[in-house]
Amino acid sequence: MAEYIAVYSMKGGVGKTTLAVNLAYCAAVYSGHRTLLWDLDAQGGAGYLLGVDPHKKDASLLFSQDVKPGKLVQKTKWKGLDVLSADLSLRHLDRDLAEAEKPKLLRKLLKDLGADYDRIVLDCPPGLGEISEQIIRAVKYIVAPVEPTPLAVRTLEIVEEHLAEKAKKKIRLMPVLSMVDRRKSLHRDLLESHPDWPVIPQASAVERMAVERAPVVAYARSSPGGRAIGNLWADIDRKLRARERG
Repeated sequence: MAEYIAVYSMKGGVGKTTLAVNLAYCAAVYSGHRTLLWDLDAQGGAGYLLGVDPHKKDASLLFSQDVKPGKLVQKTKWKGLDVLSADLSLRHLDRDLAEAEKPKLLRKLLKDLGADYDRIVLDCPPGLGEISEQIIRAVKYIVAPVEPTPLAVRTLEIVEEHLAEKAKKKIRLMPVLSMVDRRKSLHRDLLESHPDWPVIPQASAVERMAVERAPVVAYARSSPGGRAIGNLWADIDRKLRARERG
């Protein structure tokens, strides 16, 4: 069965999709895992950044159980990396899941998909709602990108408090400072306050992803952003492998 890695933040615009796409690529290409990137954000950015055009607005069919999960999975041009794209049909997913009263539906879908993969990376929508509640119940590893601002750090603290209250199992939450510009004193101060948090720099190579429609680690692996993400993945994969060995 697969190991599940959720990339999640309460806030939007923190580099969440960028991180999810690159971690999924690293899992498949660097580590040789059969990997699925599951985009749960209605903006559909993850599939786009991998050069995959989504199906015709039918991502929500998966949650109505009108289609088997594997039917919507698409191949990317990188061996071992598949994507389950999002589209606007997911824009009301939070409400639909709450109304359907199916608190274990996401876990069931992950289990079905996990039979064919070693790693599943979830690009989660921002906010706290039914989707995030089901993700918390379904995964054990959450990567949380954090902007280097006091408000973003406070938002992370809210998530940590929520996990402590809601999670019935131990969940590893890994904060990652994203879009860091060391020229800014506020950014440097937060780096000093959290020296053990991984850091992803603000970089033009990362910003080019939407033009290249590829992960930065695919076309600029030796750039500062590419190296930082590669090192982050190596740390995550090492921890997951250690847990698998027991």
